[in-house]
Amino acid sequence: MKPLILSHFTAASCIGHGLSDTLEALRQRKSGLKHCDFDTVELDTWIGEVAGVDEVAIRADLQAHDCRNNRLLQLALEQDGFADAVRAAIAKYGRQRVGVFLGTSTSGILQTELAYRRRDSATGELPADFIYGTTHNTFSAADFAWRYFGLSGPAVAVSSACSSSAKVFGSARRMIEAGLIDAAVVGGIDSLCLTTLYGFNSLGLTSPQPCRPYDAARDGISIGEAAAVILLECAPGSMDADAVLLLGVGESSDAYHMSSPHPEGLGAKIAMQHALAMAKLAPEQIDYINLHGTATPSNDASEGKAVADLFGTATPCSSTKGATGHTLGAAGGIEAVFCALALQHGLMPGGVNTAHLDPALPLDYLLDNRAQPMRHVLSNSFGFGGTNCSLVLGRAA
Repeated sequence: MKPLILSHFTAASCIGHGLSDTLEALRQRKSGLKHCDFDTVELDTWIGEVAGVDEVAIRADLQAHDCRNNRLLQLALEQDGFADAVRAAIAKYGRQRVGVFLGTSTSGILQTELAYRRRDSATGELPADFIYGTTHNTFSAADFAWRYFGLSGPAVAVSSACSSSAKVFGSARRMIEAGLIDAAVVGGIDSLCLTTLYGFNSLGLTSPQPCRPYDAARDGISIGEAAAVILLECAPGSMDADAVLLLGVGESSDAYHMSSPHPEGLGAKIAMQHALAMAKLAPEQIDYINLHGTATPSNDASEGKAVADLFGTATPCSSTKGATGHTLGAAGGIEAVFCALALQHGLMPGGVNTAHLDPALPLDYLLDNRAQPMRHVLSNSFGFGGTNCSLVLGRAA
C-alpha cells in the first residue's frame, strides 16, 4: 500500500482530554480507573469514565443526535485543532472527497436505556423525544461527524466488537486507494452504558479490581469509554521526521467461538502477518507492540502465544488498558493514537497495574516506561467472534 499520513489526531479517555494530557498520563503511568459509580449500576467492578461528558452541549443544529456517545465524540472533535484540520482538508479536496469511518460497539444505547425508564405506564410506549435513528443506531456517530462537518462524501460505521476502530483504517485505506476520496476522518467512540457493564459482568469477564493485563493473577476487564479521531491523507512528498504513517492493516476472522479467542491465537497471528506483509516489514523490524491485552485469562494467553510465535520473546510490548480500561469499540482508535505519540516521543508505555507477569507468556512485557527511539510499531485489536485487526504505524524518518 501507499503510506497514508495521520496528519492530525486526538483522543479523550479517562486519563485525559487531548494529546497533552494523554501523553503526560502515559509518561506518569497514570491510571484513570475508579470503582464503578456510573448511573444506577451496582457492580463490584472498575470503570474508566471520561470527565465532563455530561457538560458537553451538542451543537444546536445537531440536537437530534444528543446522547452520551455523540457528546463524547464532539468533545474529541473540538480538541487539539482537529476540527480546523478537517475543515482545511475540506477546503483542499472538496466536501465530497472527505469520508468518515468510525467504529463503535454499542453506540448511543444508553439513550435507549434512559428512554425505557420513561415509558408510558399505561401503553408502554417510549417517550416522544427519544429518537432511535440518531442516537442508539450504530450509524449515529458517523452520521453526527458527517453532518458536523457538512460533508457529502461517504460515511461508514464499523461495528465489529472490539476491533471496530482499528478496522476503520482498512475501510478508509481501500476507498482512498480506489480513488473515491482523498482524506478520511477515522476513529472510534464508545461510551459507558448499563448494557455493557451488566453484560460483561454476566459473562464473568469483569474484574472486582483495576484490570491487570498479562498478570499471572489477571481476572477480568475494566470497562472504559473513549473517543479517538484521526485525519488520514495521502502522504506528501516532503514530511517532518516525526510525521506518523499508516503502513499496514491486517484483518482476519477466525470464527472460533462467539466470545472466546482461538486458544493458540491463530486468527490474531494471521492479522499480524497480513499487517506486516502490507507494510513490507519483517517481525524483527517492529520496535514495540501495543497488545490488545484485555486482562482476561483466555484473551491474554491467546494473544501472548500468537505474539511469541511470530515475534519471539524479545520485542518490547505492553497493554495500555490498565490505564484506560477496555474501551471496546474505541480501543483500536485510541491505541493507534497512543502508538502515534509513542513514535513521536520515543516512549514505550509500561503496563499499568500489572505486578507479576504470567510465566506461561514469555514476552518482553514492559512494567515500566522505556525511553527509546522507534521506527515501527504494531497495535492489536481483537473482538468477539474472532474479528481481528492489526495496524502497523511508522515514523516518516
